[in-house]
Amino acid sequence: MAKSFSGWFNSQSRVIQIILLLIPVVNWVVEILVRWSSAIQTKKPLNLVAAILVTFFGIVIGWLDIIWCLLFKHMILAD
Repeated sequence: MAKSFSGWFNSQSRVIQIILLLIPVVNWVVEILVRWSSAIQTKKPLNLVAAILVTFFGIVIGWLDIIWCLLFKHMILAD
């Protein structure tokens, strides 16, 4: 099992990732969990800023992450 939620999300198949990001409320919860997990794990300032932004604007950023996941199999700044 992955050590963090971001690791768990990145280990899922691309179809599961996209489904999780397509459902609006689930999208926001997954965004928050993945971003804060990544920010705590890496302790990079840019990941912390992304986590704070997703907390308030997660649904909007989630739509961008759907496209990013289709291309690269992980969220923006959460690899």
